[in-house]
Amino acid sequence: MNLQFGKEPIEQELLIKLKHYVYPILGCCQEVHREMGPWLNEYMYQDALKIAFEDASIPFQAEFRFYANFHGRQIPHEHRLDFLVDNHVIIECKAITEIGTEQRQQLWNYLRLTNYRIGILYNFAPVKDQCEKYYYDPNTKRLFVF
Repeated sequence: MNLQFGKEPIEQELLIKLKHYVYPILGCCQEVHREMGPWLNEYMYQDALKIAFEDASIPFQAEFRFYANFHGRQIPHEHRLDFLVDNHVIIECKAITEIGTEQRQQLWNYLRLTNYRIGILYNFAPVKDQCEKYYYDPNTKRLFVF
């Protein structure tokens, strides 16, 4: 399966909708980072994020489980997303020095395998938190940064 990055920018109307949609989710992530501080264990941030989502009345599923398919049959290995938020947004939480290729590919594969369209990679560990937002078009198999 060939995943490609969109060479042209996201359509302006879609970009506005995406940014508006993830705004409260990112607000919860930023609140956790601001209040918990840097360099804690990833699970501390995930637990705090659960509380932030609950306080903001944002529906979520922590450790959302899914299975991939091959030739129309389910592969028995279970995958777990850190969060599936509002049944539309995958969030992968990290507590590492810097986001790299391996972390990006993990999120990109989750988007591709689940056909969810919005993915957020959030790194809580550094003093200045890191956030990358992606939009996946399952029809064209293209990925866009927004």
